Amino acid sequence: MSSFATSRDGTRIAYDIEGSGPPVILVAGAMQFRGFDPTTSAMAALLARQGFTVVNYDRRGRGESAQAPSFTLADSIADLRALVEAAGAPAALYGNSSGGAIALAAAAAGLPVSALVLWEVPLGEELGTDGAANLAGLREQLAEGTPDDVVSYFMKDMPPEWLDGARNSPAWPVMTAMGPSLEPDAEALAWTQSAPRADLWASITAPTLALVGEQTLPIMPPAAASIAANVPNAGSGTIRAANHSWEPETMASRVAGFLNGRP
Repeated sequence: MSSFATSRDGTRIAYDIEGSGPPVILVAGAMQFRGFDPTTSAMAALLARQGFTVVNYDRRGRGESAQAPSFTLADSIADLRALVEAAGAPAALYGNSSGGAIALAAAAAGLPVSALVLWEVPLGEELGTDGAANLAGLREQLAEGTPDDVVSYFMKDMPPEWLDGARNSPAWPVMTAMGPSLEPDAEALAWTQSAPRADLWASITAPTLALVGEQTLPIMPPAAASIAANVPNAGSGTIRAANHSWEPETMASRVAGFLNGRP
């Protein structure tokens, strides 16, 4: 049965909590929530068995989390603050893809974060302008386009076969319903280009690990290297994974090892 935390604007955030030990909160990426992402749910259960209290939640506007009056990066950070309070501070954050940018922003905003594990955060070039342009374009689609237009725009820079596969799958209506909740993903990625990263991330003192798969998109290794170079206590690593996806056992083992202080 789901539990619920209440964010600062009254939005109820649904989550599962399992295990016992130091808290870890799983921050979903662009197209994820518990009922649509069995891989992360399986990883959460495996991680809980390794001695952690694991919180897997539906971001606002997805799954069992209520629709909300707004979808901003500040809202997403406020939601995480409510979950940290529910789980017990400080908490580690595992950020998947663009969820990793949200996790970085939350840590930089001063949330009590004990550690960060970030999976293939698709960062653009430092001080680049593509993130801001993508955010502006997404907001335009949200204001004037159809739900299909919104998700198609968000996925425009991904491999074209990903978008074609999504459009032709039964999952497409679920994905298009998530359109408004994609704005914080785009805003978080734009934020990572808004200032020199050494300045932007200077306040993040938690141990941080930026992970990529052995087979990955060209953007991912430089992005992980940028995190490792600019977050004060960060490093990078590689796991057995491909196509921006991972196996639950592999990820749970790597996250647990890092959080337990093992290389």
